Parts: sequence; C-alpha cells; structure tokens
Amino acid sequence: MTVQRDELEGRWADAGPTRSGFVPAPRPESGLVEPAAVPLMNIANILTLLRIAIVPLFLMALFAAGGHETNWRWVAAALFGIAAITDRIDGQLARKYGLVTDFGKLADPIADKALIGAALIGLSMLGDLPWWMTIVIVARELGVTLLRLIVVRRGVIAAGRGGKLKTLVQSVAIAALLLPVSGGFETAGMALMYVAVALTVITGLDYVAQAVRVWFGSPAGGRAV
Repeated sequence: MTVQRDELEGRWADAGPTRSGFVPAPRPESGLVEPAAVPLMNIANILTLLRIAIVPLFLMALFAAGGHETNWRWVAAALFGIAAITDRIDGQLARKYGLVTDFGKLADPIADKALIGAALIGLSMLGDLPWWMTIVIVARELGVTLLRLIVVRRGVIAAGRGGKLKTLVQSVAIAALLLPVSGGFETAGMALMYVAVALTVITGLDYVAQAVRVWFGSPAGGRAV
C-alpha cells in the first residue's frame, strides 16, 4: 500500500517529539488570534481626566475678582480653550492608535458635560447668558448621561457626529461669551448659542432613540454609534 507524503508528514506532526527531540510547532488556526488588550491608562484617557481636572481651575478663574475682571476672563477663556482642544486631541489619538476603551466612551462625554455645564452655569450666574439656555442644555446633558449609565450593561452609546457638532458649536459660543469683549463678537456668540440650543435638543432626541434600540436590542455588549 502506498503512503502519500502529505499523510506521512501529518502523522509525523501529530506523533510528538522526533528522534532528535524536535517537537513540530502546532499550526495556528486562522481567525483565532485575539487582539491585544488596550491599557486603561492610555494617553487618550489621561487627556480626558486632565480635562476634568481643569474644570475647577476654570471656575476659579471665571469668578475671580467679581467675574468681570479683564485679565481673569482671559485666563478663564484660555483654560476653557485648552480643555476643549484636549477633547479633540484625545478622540483623534484613540481612533488613530486603537486606544478606544469603554471607559473612554463613558468618561469623554462626562468630561465634556462637566466643562460645558460649569461654563454655562458660571456665565448665567454672572448675568452673561440667559438662564433658560443653561437649563435646556444642562438638562439635556444630564439626561443623556443618565441614559448612558442605564443602558451601559447592554451596550455603550458612543458619541455620534451630531453630538460632536453640538459640542463644537457649544464650545465656540461659550468661548466667545467668555472673552472680555463686546459688540459684534458678543452678538455672534449669542447667535451661535441659539444654534447650540437647537442642536442640543435635536441630538438629545436622537440619543433617546439610540438608548431604546440598545435596551431592547442584543445585550451582548453591543454599542450604538
């Protein structure tokens, strides 16, 4: 009976060590390679935590010397700008280098809401922004955060494009109102704030729809994007 070479080599591979003591390495099966775990304390998450740490410093600068002293308002605007820029950078780093984590998906929007909420409430307390705008935006942000926490065991609702645009418009409008300037620049800031309020309401309704889909969908760690 003729033994085929492939069959013979297969038997040798399964037979264990050869006479020389060499053990053939097992052949890896395709599709079974597990991706490397992403460290929790990566650069993207560190920037997110830094943004949260800036919030109390920003508030101290905003209310220093009565809240309308020119130099302190520039300091507050600068701190707000730095925190807003880190929001852009940490997201880019997370996507570019594969540093996306569930912690980051939750902490990043919470950091944004802490910064935006602090700025809105501070401006309203100083009389630079109508309270109704602050209430609408803060109520929406708190509601969305609560929805994220409720459905987190069934899936993570990641920030969508509409939410990112809303945050961008809010940030630009707040920055314009923080600067110790008046006239057309202040008017432009208020106009942008009206746009931000509209985007806030629209994206809030979208998040509610996503939360419903995640809650009644598959609980196996899925996420809505």
